[in-house]
Amino acid sequence: MSGYILAIDQGTTSSRAIVFDDRQQIAGTGQKEFPQHFPKSGWVEHELEDIWESVVETCRAAIADAGIAASDIAAIGITNQRETVALWDRATGDPVHRAIVWQDRRTADFCDSLKAEGHEAQFTAKTGLLLDPYFSGTKIAWLLDNVEGLRARAEAGEIAFGTIDTFLIWRLTGGERHVTDATNAARTLIFNIDDEDWDDGLLDILRIPRAILPDVLDCAADFGTAKADIVGADIPVCGVAGDQQAATIGQACFEPGMFKSTYGTGCFALLNTGRDRVESKNRMLTTIAYRLGGETTYALEGSIFMAGASVQWLRDGLGIIETAAESGEMAAKADPEQDVYLVPAFVGLGAPHWDANARGAMFGLTRGTGPNEIAKATLEAVCYQTRDLLEAMHDDWDTPGHTSTTLRVDGGMVASDWTMQCLADILDAPVDRPVVLETTALGAAWLAGSHVGVWPDREEFSKSWALESQFTPKMGEEERARKYAGWKDAVERTLSRV
Repeated sequence: MSGYILAIDQGTTSSRAIVFDDRQQIAGTGQKEFPQHFPKSGWVEHELEDIWESVVETCRAAIADAGIAASDIAAIGITNQRETVALWDRATGDPVHRAIVWQDRRTADFCDSLKAEGHEAQFTAKTGLLLDPYFSGTKIAWLLDNVEGLRARAEAGEIAFGTIDTFLIWRLTGGERHVTDATNAARTLIFNIDDEDWDDGLLDILRIPRAILPDVLDCAADFGTAKADIVGADIPVCGVAGDQQAATIGQACFEPGMFKSTYGTGCFALLNTGRDRVESKNRMLTTIAYRLGGETTYALEGSIFMAGASVQWLRDGLGIIETAAESGEMAAKADPEQDVYLVPAFVGLGAPHWDANARGAMFGLTRGTGPNEIAKATLEAVCYQTRDLLEAMHDDWDTPGHTSTTLRVDGGMVASDWTMQCLADILDAPVDRPVVLETTALGAAWLAGSHVGVWPDREEFSKSWALESQFTPKMGEEERARKYAGWKDAVERTLSRV
């Protein structure tokens, strides 16, 4: 069997497909952006047909770019934007509404009412999550309550729910399989991460019928077969993980204490805690890192809603850059005497604040502030937020021997040397950038490739992880402390409860 693996990386703003060869190297790629829809303030939606068309197009483009036949591909791995909610008609496969994206905040009031009724402790105990609009459960409930006739159809078994992986598998397999993996299920707010099953008590609270839910499999499993009329050959789908868990796997963070952070649309940091399900006292999330061979590995996760999306705002909102790469170049030219802080709460603040009603703000502006200083503040905000997460995680998991940190990074923003040096300076910790930056897709590919036996096992895959650059702290402690104190003050001034 050939060692080629096709990885589908379905993200928030674009879909990518990458063909990896038997040496785990990129052989071909395809990428396509798709429209974002913002019907109201704080609402974010995607057309599911746009997502589907972009996935099919990029898969075909990646195979063509690799110069191989579809029949040369041994398996498909899928990784996806998590928490985004899709509902469709089981008979036709047609969506019943636009997908509600993970960034969407329309259920903030509903979450507040659930908290007021005393439900949050139960949700956290069972799912490791908080009652926040970020997660899928309240989005599903909103659709059932607001799309005419949908609840009755759902209760009658006519409607299917899925995160994006589930929707793609349904379409790829011609509607034969309605499945997800444990990592995506763990982000829905209705999956019990101890019992490893959908939780009837939580379903009752949210009034979600079990009939709409997919079966939950390991991350490496038989998810079904993609049809030849879609991708050019009948190819088994054998690996699935939510994007941040896939990146954790792609970074070979298989040992407890290993830490990775992905800088895409948002920023998501995961700390592998092994078989220990760590309860956070700092409003971090307890989640499933991966489930292989029926054994679950847990993680602590912190989520930053705006990372690369803030750079997109510089481009599309302010018009001060044309490409993302320019932001680092501009930051390097900024006046070092100006302390400008951007708190990018455009869709609320994630961990550790979880303030759905906060909105973005900028502090420290003077008449000398210009585009360079704003670009610098935008990139620095990502670094400050990462430190917020890291400090909270260390406080939660104070296991002896796991107090020092080396951060493995990936995602589009890490190509910027300036940003990575800033990150090392603010964290006061080494930052390791790997040779293969497409670690999210690589993780999905490894799940599929190892499952069908054409890629190495976990131990050998870990040995193949290669360092491209390490960034070490250069900033003095006094300056680091001063800058971080300024950041914390800016955040306090931004929180909606102040």
